[in-house]
Amino acid sequence: MARIIDTEEKNLIGENVRRLRVEKKMSQQILSDKLETLGVYICRGSVSRIEDKSRTVTDIELFGLAQILGVPIDELFK
Repeated sequence: MARIIDTEEKNLIGENVRRLRVEKKMSQQILSDKLETLGVYICRGSVSRIEDKSRTVTDIELFGLAQILGVPIDELFK
């Protein structure tokens, strides 16, 4: 049975993704492009929705985000 997330906030990492992306001076498009080189396909619009917590994040996406942002996965949750 599929689990439906029925809260407004769909992830716990959005604010930290945005903070780390800005610290690295990356646009949302550049982050999206770099993720694609890992085979993780998140369009610029989806990066925006992750950052505003209106989109869920898969484990593969989480791994890719940590790799591109250069942090351990747990850093995304701090």
